[in-house]
Amino acid sequence: MSTTDIEPATFFFADDGAVPNNRLPMLVYRGAIDARGRDPAAALEQTFAANGWGHGMWRNGIYPFTHYHSQIHEVLGIAAGKARVRFGGRHGEELEVEAGDVAVLPAGTGHQRLAATPELLVIGGYPPQGHYDLCRGSGAEHARALETIPRVPLPGSDPVYGASGPLMKLWR
Repeated sequence: MSTTDIEPATFFFADDGAVPNNRLPMLVYRGAIDARGRDPAAALEQTFAANGWGHGMWRNGIYPFTHYHSQIHEVLGIAAGKARVRFGGRHGEELEVEAGDVAVLPAGTGHQRLAATPELLVIGGYPPQGHYDLCRGSGAEHARALETIPRVPLPGSDPVYGASGPLMKLWR
């Protein structure tokens, strides 16, 4: 299968007054990696790094409170377990994600873990363009985010499928 045949699920979220979200869609790749492999966490890390999304990489979970990043895009790969996550803020969408899935969040996209299995392990990463910040939806943050989000540079590649991946068309 070529990268032109891959169609991630796309989600658009409106500004809800606390979480600005983004005009660009959030992408979800179901089963992007084989979670039954020897070390799915390492596979995600290697994939993200090889595609330029290895900056500030971490292993952990997803915060249980609504938050977003106004100065950088983020990739979340589920290495183990399952979670129910609300994306897009209080009026967003609840999705079940499981080992092997990858979500790509444009800057400003709200996310919050609502429930998870005990073994949940998430690999997070960022492209080199932008700066990490953590916003929780206060009025002052929201106003600043509306100014910074449109200035976050587009990444040079898709975190899973590289320079010819679906993100390159969907985020233009």
